[in-house]
Amino acid sequence: MTSSPLDLAAGAVASPPRPSARQPHLWTLLTPQWRGGVARLRKDTSVGWTRLLLLGGVGLGFWTAVFGIAYRILGYFKGVDEIGTLLAAKMLAMTFLAFGGILLLSNLVTALSTFFLAKDLDMMVAAPVDWLRFYFTKLSATLAHSSWMVILLVIPILTAYGIVYDGGILFPFVAIAAFLPFLIIPTVIGSAVTLILVNIFPARRTKDVLSLVAVGAVASVVLLLRFLQPEQLARPEGFQSLLDFIVLLQTPSSSLLPSEWTSEVIMNWLTRVADPLPLTLLWTTAGAFVVLGAALHYRLYADGFSKAQEGVTTYSHSQVRAKIMKLTLGWLPVTRREFLLKDLRGFFRDATQWSQLILLGVLLLVYVFNIRALPLFSGEKVPFTLVTLVVFLNQGLGGFVLAAIAARFIFPSVSLEGRQLWLLRSSPLDLRALLWSKYWIGTLPLLILAVLLTWVTNRILQASPFMMGVSLGTTVCFTLAAAALALALGTMYPQFESENAAQIPTSFGGLVYMMASVGLLALIITIEAGPVATFLRAQNDGIPFSPSPGLYVSLGSVLLLCTTATVMSLHVARRRLEALEV
Repeated sequence: MTSSPLDLAAGAVASPPRPSARQPHLWTLLTPQWRGGVARLRKDTSVGWTRLLLLGGVGLGFWTAVFGIAYRILGYFKGVDEIGTLLAAKMLAMTFLAFGGILLLSNLVTALSTFFLAKDLDMMVAAPVDWLRFYFTKLSATLAHSSWMVILLVIPILTAYGIVYDGGILFPFVAIAAFLPFLIIPTVIGSAVTLILVNIFPARRTKDVLSLVAVGAVASVVLLLRFLQPEQLARPEGFQSLLDFIVLLQTPSSSLLPSEWTSEVIMNWLTRVADPLPLTLLWTTAGAFVVLGAALHYRLYADGFSKAQEGVTTYSHSQVRAKIMKLTLGWLPVTRREFLLKDLRGFFRDATQWSQLILLGVLLLVYVFNIRALPLFSGEKVPFTLVTLVVFLNQGLGGFVLAAIAARFIFPSVSLEGRQLWLLRSSPLDLRALLWSKYWIGTLPLLILAVLLTWVTNRILQASPFMMGVSLGTTVCFTLAAAALALALGTMYPQFESENAAQIPTSFGGLVYMMASVGLLALIITIEAGPVATFLRAQNDGIPFSPSPGLYVSLGSVLLLCTTATVMSLHVARRRLEALEV
């Protein structure tokens, strides 16, 4: 009886190779991955230094902004006697708690790709590589892919802590010693949970399950952090006594979590407290988790890898949904209707797409909760001018939120067609119908959300009828323009090789879109600042406000600007779509 290649591959992973086989070093197994990253960097450099310099400038600006904010806050905390250090420690613990949740969720999704769906697995699994070296190789890759963004965020924050509290020349080494096991623990947990799920579900179905788990967990973390109300730390007068406030600051947020141990290690060094217990807990816990994860990998990986090669069980979707869609869209021409139905089916079949709606709903709920928590109507007399300015600024903040949503759902729409786009281009179908469907399938829901969000937040802020009308009109115009701009730049900078829709907005084209949409929003706010200032002066002087020629000119300019941006963007998208070579 002969064995299949899959059985041989699984056996190579599950059992150690013969003693005579020479094992490669861990660095040798990791070499193809870091060389691939260097090759991609060289490719980006060869395409043009402008793109690289722009990305570097944006990254440096982001680092500077995070460092500046953290430095100012910590400088203020340090100047507060008795409780300043406690405030800094509490803020660091809450920051690491949030980062720990992000790392755990990121590792859940990343481990599935590195351990079961990576392209190099066919070669590595069949190679005479020791199972422990294989585990450490994939664990290292999972840690690198899932933790790089958190590392970039932590660097300026810990730099601010080290400068404000005079951490000394050894502080970077202490921070690395504390932060490295903090990264390892969620990586091992995420890999182990993924391994168990793959042994229960097929790997490609597990991807959908993990997407739902990740989104639900992110939503829970966001809601938890929001309802903890960290802004109370900035308002000690809300407590019955100073003693209650100090007790809250001294109480650990989560004494059994690695996030608390990490913050304690760093703050102990900065405050000159000799306590090796938190660092000992971090490294012993990380070591124990690695041992348990390796044992679980040895027992379950062979079966899990075999199941990962199985196809997903197909099932028929409900015919009722299809009939409802056809009845709803029956008034449209056949071509446009079928394009719309195709995009809807593709969206709801991909769990990584529609599951983002859950997270979006949670973030919008937090946004409305933050508006509701503003101390504008808490019993104290707040000037009408301040309330109006908050309403005006809320219009700009809401526009930024809408631009980010368009970047996530509309910008990737052309790229998600993938290499199959040549089939549509070579067919007698009208590409304008394809473009029309992609624009309206993303714009209509976004427009409904924009109007609803603007109306609800303005009602909470008790906006005047004039500001309500200006906000709703501006929101409608900006939404139409931002959606068209997202579609145009998504067509100009497609990412056909990307397998994950969530990665497309983080590309260079996504950065260009966010800069362009924010620039358009800033220009609209600048144009409307004049009429708003006139309205405020009239209210302060007690004069009835009446529309002036300047008001009509400003609002007409905004309408003309948004219309021009919408029409030109759709025209550029159509021309670019016709010229695309897939």
